[in-house]
Amino acid sequence: MKSPLIALAKDALSSLRDLFPIVAVISVFQVFVFRGSVADLLPLTGGAVLVVAGLSFFLFGLRLALFPIGEEIAHSLARKGSVFWLIAFAFVLGFGTTIAEPALIAVADEAAEVAAGASVIAASADAQDAYALGLRLTVALAVGVALVLGVMRILANWSLPVMIIGGYAAVVLITTVAPREIVGVAYDSGGVTTSTVTVPLVAALGVGLASSLKGRNPLTDGFGLIAFASLTPILFVLVYGIAAQWI
Repeated sequence: MKSPLIALAKDALSSLRDLFPIVAVISVFQVFVFRGSVADLLPLTGGAVLVVAGLSFFLFGLRLALFPIGEEIAHSLARKGSVFWLIAFAFVLGFGTTIAEPALIAVADEAAEVAAGASVIAASADAQDAYALGLRLTVALAVGVALVLGVMRILANWSLPVMIIGGYAAVVLITTVAPREIVGVAYDSGGVTTSTVTVPLVAALGVGLASSLKGRNPLTDGFGLIAFASLTPILFVLVYGIAAQWI
């Protein structure tokens, strides 16, 4: 069995390798294009060290706990044979992981500031907090619904391409009547939901569930939940923007 320290060291080296090109490009531009001093690179270096450390522990934690837990819960619920609890768990998992997603928090706060600057909402802290919270809750609800649809697809063996194509067709139609100010935010919301916290647990749930059901292939049936998690927030935020016009 591989030593935890060796596994953590390999994750650290992998994170360092992945981050190095970004740091190198920024450093070159900072020194040779923007004519900054070498001293200006010190904050970048310190930040890079912290990012490498954070990514290393995060990747290590994924393999140590998150992936096994997600798959084990899916196996347990499948063996229990309760569709209700399986769907309930999928919704709570999607909602809970998304509401805590750091990328979504950052985008929601930024969207609130821009909306206040454009006079879409009042330029007060309370109005911006309410806007950001409403956006986060909408996206979290969308991902919860997405996982429910994904679990039902695996259980009923529905066609993934048909559901995805139909969903994006609905996105195109709703975009034509949605407020222009919300369209960009809605499209970005689909991307930020598939980030560090949400993806590992969602992927583990799908693979674990498909592995537990007879006649299901983990490779062809276990994946696809993340696609739903990217699609439904776009729909929900577009509808949120339309509804906000009438409130």
